[in-house]
Amino acid sequence: MKDLTKILSLSVCILSAGTIFGTSINAQERARIVKTTGSQPTNLPPAAVPTAKVTTTSSSRPVLTNDVQVVKTADKAWEPLVKNTVSSKAVTATAAGALMAGKTAYSMGISILLDRAIKSRYGIPYLYGSSGPNRYDCSGFVWAAFQEAGLKFTRASARTLWAESEPVEGDDRFKFGTLVYFNGLGHVGIVADENGFYQASSSKGITYSPFKGYWAGRIVGFRKLKPESTTEPVAVAATK
Repeated sequence: MKDLTKILSLSVCILSAGTIFGTSINAQERARIVKTTGSQPTNLPPAAVPTAKVTTTSSSRPVLTNDVQVVKTADKAWEPLVKNTVSSKAVTATAAGALMAGKTAYSMGISILLDRAIKSRYGIPYLYGSSGPNRYDCSGFVWAAFQEAGLKFTRASARTLWAESEPVEGDDRFKFGTLVYFNGLGHVGIVADENGFYQASSSKGITYSPFKGYWAGRIVGFRKLKPESTTEPVAVAATK
C-alpha cells in the first residue's frame, strides 16, 4: 500500500513538472514573434489624382498637352488695330462736285489737272521746307500741285504767296483752287468747296480738312493767283 502511494505521488510530480516546462517553452516562443510595420505612416490621406496631364521637357517646364483651338469670330473683330485716318472719299466727292458745278477758280482744264495732282499726293507725309515728291510742307504742296496743273509760279512761303496773289470775295472764296490762308499767314491750303480745303497737315500729311471747328477761327483770308501767272494746258482742255 505504501508503495502504491509513492508511485501515485511520483506520477503527480512528473505531470506537474511537465506542465510547467511546456508553459515556459510556449511563452518563450510567443516572445520571439515580432510584429513587422511598414516604413510609411498609416494615417496619411490618399494621394491626389492629377486633373491635367503634363509633359516635362529638358527645361523642367511643364508643357500642357491640351490642344489649343482658335475660334474666328465676326470679320469685324479681325480688322487692324490702327486704321487709316484719311478718307479718299472726301477728296473725290468735294472735287468732283465742284468740277461738275463749274465752281472753279480757274479754267476747267487747269482745274481737272489740279484735282489729279492733289489726289496723286493724298496721304504723303509732312516735312517742313520740303516740296516733294516724298514729303511736303504747306506751301510746297500748293506749289507742286499748281505746277503739275500748268499754273507756274516761284516756290515761296505762304506769306510771299499772299503778297503775290489777288484777293477774292463772296462766293469766289469757296471755288475749287482758291488759296486759303491761316494762322497769321503761316499756313496755306487749296479750297475744295464751301465746306473744306486741302492742305499739308503736320500730323496727317496731305489731307482734306473741314473749315468748321478748328480752322474756322484761324482763317486770315482767301486769294487767287494772278491770271498772268497761269498757263492753260491746251492739250488737256482740247479733250474736254
